[in-house]
Amino acid sequence: MPKAYVIVTEAIKDPAGMAAYGRAAGPSLAESGAAVLAADPSPQVLEGEWHGDRTVVLEFESVEAARAWYASPAYGKAKPLRQAAAESHAVIVTGFVMPGA
Repeated sequence: MPKAYVIVTEAIKDPAGMAAYGRAAGPSLAESGAAVLAADPSPQVLEGEWHGDRTVVLEFESVEAARAWYASPAYGKAKPLRQAAAESHAVIVTGFVMPGA
């Protein structure tokens, strides 16, 4: 089963609010077994336009695990803090497994 990745772009309006969100969201990520692969305040845009001041990439064991984390009561308590502190875009993408690998 391929891994899944949650990619979030954030246009931060309230840095203190985002710090509070980070403290609140951390335990839910640990509980879900997720790994934070990147939290970049200045991604290098190669083509087109990119949203936000920061891009975060999270790794999960599966799409189901990513969905379960996002819908969990633990993350449900943290999510409004992010939504109040930043304009965010978020997606779940399925990891690619090379055919024959």
